[in-house]
Amino acid sequence: MRIVIAEDSVLLRRGAIRLLEDAGFDVVGECGTAEALLDLVRAEHPDVAVVDIRMPPNHLDEGLVAAATIRAELPKIGVLMLSQYVEERYVSALLEQGAAGVGYLLKDRIAEIERFATAVARVARGGSVLDPEVVATMIRGRRGALDALTSRERDVLEEMAAGRSNRGIADTLFISERAVERHVTSIFGKLDLPATEHSHRRVMAVLAHVAAAG
Repeated sequence: MRIVIAEDSVLLRRGAIRLLEDAGFDVVGECGTAEALLDLVRAEHPDVAVVDIRMPPNHLDEGLVAAATIRAELPKIGVLMLSQYVEERYVSALLEQGAAGVGYLLKDRIAEIERFATAVARVARGGSVLDPEVVATMIRGRRGALDALTSRERDVLEEMAAGRSNRGIADTLFISERAVERHVTSIFGKLDLPATEHSHRRVMAVLAHVAAAG
């Protein structure tokens, strides 16, 4: 499995590379900036890019922006984001296009070798990984609410997690787009996800689904 890693801390990057190689992964490239990451990914076409969210020059969300570009240009490449803190807005942005082939871990998890290696492998297979602290912070007890969903609503939620639009869900499940809209509205209601400017309901529903699946 071929990996590239983008992290501006040389010490942390080298440590992550050593752990990944010891776990049997082939690290085919490393860099310290988002711009270099895009060049590296386009050249190497790895299975997974492990990316720090905050990188030079401004240490804001350069890694996240680069990840969005990778997912748009090369959707088969998995992206595992690393962050020092639980940052809900970054998780929401990462999941807006679906949860398939993406992950978000706190940097402290790198030292947990088995967890880190498992996360990389899962993202490479098109799965999703979310740090348990992120899940605990964001879903606020909504796991149990998933039990109230009907079988069809679960199907719809699974397609939402795959990043499909309502039209795409309708085509996949062979139902009308209006029926999808009704199911989505019902899902939001059962998960207690009101429409507010501070919460992207589709992302939160997907997050609850990913948390339950994990």
